[in-house]
Amino acid sequence: MAKKSKEKNFSSFLNNPIDFTLVITILLLLTIGLVMVLSASSPSALSESGNSYAYFSKQLIFAILGIFAMAFISKIDYRFYQKFYKQAWWISFLLLVAVMMVGREINGAKRWIYFTDTLSFQPSEMVKFLMIVFYAGILVKNRDELKFYGKGLVKHFLFLAPIIGLLLLEPHLSSSMVIIGIVCIMMIVAGCKFTQFFLTGAGAGVPLLTLAIVLSPYRLKRLITFLDPWQDIKGTGWQVIQSLYAIGSGGLFGVGLGDSKQKYLYIPEPHNDFIFSILSEELGFIGCVVVLILFAIFIWRGILIAMRAPDMFGSLIAIGITVLVAIQVIINVAVVTSSMPATGMPLPFFSYRWYSFVYFTV
Repeated sequence: MAKKSKEKNFSSFLNNPIDFTLVITILLLLTIGLVMVLSASSPSALSESGNSYAYFSKQLIFAILGIFAMAFISKIDYRFYQKFYKQAWWISFLLLVAVMMVGREINGAKRWIYFTDTLSFQPSEMVKFLMIVFYAGILVKNRDELKFYGKGLVKHFLFLAPIIGLLLLEPHLSSSMVIIGIVCIMMIVAGCKFTQFFLTGAGAGVPLLTLAIVLSPYRLKRLITFLDPWQDIKGTGWQVIQSLYAIGSGGLFGVGLGDSKQKYLYIPEPHNDFIFSILSEELGFIGCVVVLILFAIFIWRGILIAMRAPDMFGSLIAIGITVLVAIQVIINVAVVTSSMPATGMPLPFFSYRWYSFVYFTV
């Protein structure tokens, strides 16, 4: 009898209607992202490898893999992950420990594990999703304690402390900020009081962030550059200034797809974190608005899915993934427009990263 009940529940999940608005939005973002990777990366790829399509071909392969992964994962009952929420924390911890032990140091930071010279893995990206699963599970389990400060906010932040500590040792402040933001939103949605977060952030969060910036020379340098990038035009301010040139050159309708000037080795790696600058230059203000509207639709559908989820675990998973994409979009656009200090933050569906196919599975 119990077996038939489980089969019926699983069958019911498989027959759930697809959110075609969300799927179409994802496919549109993915398509525009692929076109922009092709356009933005061609000069760099030609200079480095002699093949203008080197980056695009890899991005295309993982995009196709991502679409198949999305189709497959969408058929898995999300309640399956709830059984393994504790394991999600331990996997996150071990992945970050592995980075510290065997990761390759690049530009003073250990963030990548290299299997070969061309195949690498950035564990912090996987940790973001694992933390969503972990906190969705533990917040459901402890829902009655969330209204209390000690048993709610403090207790659940203690689980996060080792993960953030390991990320800061890499160092990877931007991923730390994203994960903290996701967890805070999930905890508020689950039932923690907003006033507790406000008081804790003002009393501890802001001072700790200030300390992290002041005690780190390169972070302090980025902050000074943000305040006045033109004081070191050929040094620390170069990337931001070239980004602003690109955005300003785009005007209302852009210079035309493929006609960017800044991608010709002015903006370092324009197909990565600063790809939005190339989009702004080639497609103009109108193109930027279209892309941001698509991201807004993605966020709107994600919130609706969270509101309509049949249980708290599903709701928290949906809101966690939605917030993950939303925070990264906000930070990326803020960085390329010089609205906040520069930090390495990829633009979901756009930036060239071999792990970016993960976003297509949400």
